[in-house]
Amino acid sequence: MEVMRAEAEWQRAGAYSVRIEGMNRQHHISLRDEFDEHDCEGTKYIVLLDDGYPVATCRFYEIAENAVTLGRVVVLPEYRDRKLGTLVVTEAEKWAKELGYSEIIIDSRVEVVEFYTKLGYLHLDDHVERCGSFECIKMKKEL
Repeated sequence: MEVMRAEAEWQRAGAYSVRIEGMNRQHHISLRDEFDEHDCEGTKYIVLLDDGYPVATCRFYEIAENAVTLGRVVVLPEYRDRKLGTLVVTEAEKWAKELGYSEIIIDSRVEVVEFYTKLGYLHLDDHVERCGSFECIKMKKEL
């Protein structure tokens, strides 16, 4: 499995490909809802490649001088249960730390809160809010 830090448009296309397959097709999320104002220059993406084929991704972008938000964590269905979600998140954490950030905020879908808890994220509160098509809980991790 190859880890790519995607910043150029052609690299971001790999992230978009995974998100179209994993969210648009699987969860029937429209392209308009899946791709937002944060899919732009400056947003950082991690893309995992299996023999050159994009199979997992996540993105992060700055929300404060010392903080980023991490999201759009997607693993293609046929690649799940291989700890690739953990790999993309930990690679994004490393990169964010290298860039000088000390905090990551996540709007975790309610059904995957345990995944982020195992990675060291803590609930900011127990308030559930609507994030697009999903119910989410805000979580945080110090780097």
